[in-house]
Amino acid sequence: MSSPTSPVSPPASPETAPYLQRGTAAFRRANWALFAAGFSTFSLMYCVQPLLPLFADHFKVSPAQSSLSLSLTTGLLALAIFLVGLWASRLPRKSVMAASLFASGVLTLAVAATPDWHALLAVRALQGLVLGGVPAVAMAYLAEEVSSSDLGFAMGLYIGGSAFGGMMGRVITGLVADHSSWRVALVVVGVVGVLAAVLFVVALPTSRHFKPQRSGGWSAARQGIVTHLVDPNLLSLFALGFLLMGSFVTIYNYAGFRLMAPPYSLSQTLISAIFTVYVVGIFASALFGRLADRHGRGAMLCMGVGTMLVGLLLTLAVNLVVMVLGVVVLTFGFFAAHSVASGWVGQLARGYKAQAASLYLLAYYLGSSVLGSVGGKCWEWAGWDGVVGLIGAFLVVSAALGARLYIVTSPGRAVVAGERMS
Repeated sequence: MSSPTSPVSPPASPETAPYLQRGTAAFRRANWALFAAGFSTFSLMYCVQPLLPLFADHFKVSPAQSSLSLSLTTGLLALAIFLVGLWASRLPRKSVMAASLFASGVLTLAVAATPDWHALLAVRALQGLVLGGVPAVAMAYLAEEVSSSDLGFAMGLYIGGSAFGGMMGRVITGLVADHSSWRVALVVVGVVGVLAAVLFVVALPTSRHFKPQRSGGWSAARQGIVTHLVDPNLLSLFALGFLLMGSFVTIYNYAGFRLMAPPYSLSQTLISAIFTVYVVGIFASALFGRLADRHGRGAMLCMGVGTMLVGLLLTLAVNLVVMVLGVVVLTFGFFAAHSVASGWVGQLARGYKAQAASLYLLAYYLGSSVLGSVGGKCWEWAGWDGVVGLIGAFLVVSAALGARLYIVTSPGRAVVAGERMS
């Protein structure tokens, strides 16, 4: 038993508290929690993607109109991320993310009960607003709490959770819908989302380096935004987020329509099985996050974009195996590039890290919303060749942006990414 006079150590201040490092229990708990958050967010967001052909048939709407069930969610998610990011310096990290996860799970259950198409779109739009709490704060939490030497690895695991969630949300709804109905499928995903929220609350360590700012308000938020928008390197990363995410979502939005049509004529179950290629996204995120820490983010970013372009070209093949291989390669490249780019934002930002993360994610999800719907028009006008032509142009621009970042952040230049960490 301790003596009554035993000294009690005061809690560490944000300046002296240790950072989360690999090998510690707190680091493992944080990774499990953020993995669960990424899983829940992306499974609930993208669970409708394999259901787009079913929505088009059930509600008698066009493919482009059916894509609104996803585009509205991602578009309003982008707005929510931006608004939360403006005030992130005042908001408690864990509480915001927990509220977002629980609310989005409940709203998925509500989507399953909607009586008509417009009601479904309204609930999915509301879901986009509440989902914004996790992406807007998770990147800031990692940038604040994880040691710089392990940030790439931790960010890769978080994005890996996003990849796993994106995969399982699509696979679960596709399988259940094929054997029951799309309404039952959404109920199942909603319940899984609520359980993931419980795991998140139990596992995530509280913030130790977050210092709430009670003053500044809009003026401070505006200063942070302006600081980032005049930085050409951050602008390049924001543009990459827009183009890469828009390209990726467009491919998955309309791959289902292609595979249900001749010469493939696949069932909903088989199409859903193709979404298991998201497993390579989990591997790519963790791998490239670690490689970026060791070999430089510019080179790894260019490699990821180049891999996406190779995969895109393979999807032009009529042979089903080659076409699916192309989707696998494109998926690997996307998660590799996104893992590197998202981690780099936090390092290049000179202060106001939450605002930098929110701007990146604003661009990221706007790309999903805008380009995902534009891709529908290309599908209606020119089929899969039109979709590939559109995405090919976006990836060429992305490659040019990646090459620029590689050049200007190379060790021989005056601006080096490692020297700009705040």
